[in-house]
Amino acid sequence: MQTSIAILGAGAMGLVFAARLQTVANVALVAEGERRQRLLNGVTVNDQHYDFPVKAGDDTSAPDDLVLVALKHQHLADAIPLIRNRVGENTLIISVMNGLDSEPMLADAYGADNVLYAISVGLDAQRKGTDVYHSKIGVLHFGEADNSTLSDKVKWTQSLLAAADIPYQTPTDMIRTMWWKFMINVGINQTSSVLDAPYGVFQTSPHAQAIMEAAMREVVTIAQAERVNLTEADITGWYDILATVHPEGRTSMLQDVNAGRMTEVDIFAGKMIELGQKHGIDVPVNRLLFHAIKTIESRYGE
Repeated sequence: MQTSIAILGAGAMGLVFAARLQTVANVALVAEGERRQRLLNGVTVNDQHYDFPVKAGDDTSAPDDLVLVALKHQHLADAIPLIRNRVGENTLIISVMNGLDSEPMLADAYGADNVLYAISVGLDAQRKGTDVYHSKIGVLHFGEADNSTLSDKVKWTQSLLAAADIPYQTPTDMIRTMWWKFMINVGINQTSSVLDAPYGVFQTSPHAQAIMEAAMREVVTIAQAERVNLTEADITGWYDILATVHPEGRTSMLQDVNAGRMTEVDIFAGKMIELGQKHGIDVPVNRLLFHAIKTIESRYGE
C-alpha cells in the first residue's frame, strides 16, 4: 500500500513539499471553508498544476502515515483539531513551522511519540495566491530530540525524503538545531520586515547585517541561559547559507508584511522578551523589533 500523507498548511512551504512528496506517496491537503474551496480549484508550483485532494476536518478516511504541518503560528491552535482524523496510532507528525512552540503544542494534542522535530533551511519559496515559485528547496533538518541512535521513525522518514528527492539532515542534537533556526528567524525575518529588504540586502549591506546580528546575539545569550550550546560561530556560519539564496527572495515575514498579513513577531521577538524576563536578561534589540513590527501591522489598510 502506498504511503499516505496529509499536509496542513498549503502556503509556499507546504505546497513545495506536497509537489515533491506526491511523486512517491498519496498526498492530500487539509483545509476547511473558503480555503478548501479555493484549493479544490488546484494549485501551481513552478508553473506545474496540481489537483490535490482536500480533506476537511470531518473526513472519515483512514489515518495517514505522515502529517506535515506548515502553518503560520497564529493559525495552529485553531487548526490542530482539523487533523484529528488524520492521526492514528502510528502516524508521524512533522512540523516545519517557525519558532519553538509548534512541536510541544502538537505533542500535547496527539502525543509526543507521534511528533518529530524539524526545520527547513534554504527554501526560497514565494507565494501569490495558490501559485508558488522556488529556485532552491533547501535542506530539511529533522529527527528526535537526540539522534545519537536513529529511531525506526527517523529511518522511515529518511527513506521517504530520499525517494522524494528532498535533501535532509538528521542532526545528533535536534534541540540545538531548532534554536539555531530560531536565531536565524529572529535575526533576518524580523529585520527584513522592518527594512523592507530582500535577501540581497543582507548579502551586501553591513548596516543590515549589523541589525540582524545584534538580534541574533541576543538569541545566543538566551539559548545559553536555556542550556543550549549556541555560540558566535553560529552567527558567522549563517552567512554561508545566506550566500546561496536568491538575492531577490524575501523572508516569510517580509512576504507577510508586503501582503498586509499579520506576522509571526509574537513567536520571535515576543518569545525573546518572554524568555528574557524568565532569565533576567535584557533583550533591547528584540524589544525594538517587536514594537516596530507591531506598528507596521497596526497601519495595514491606511
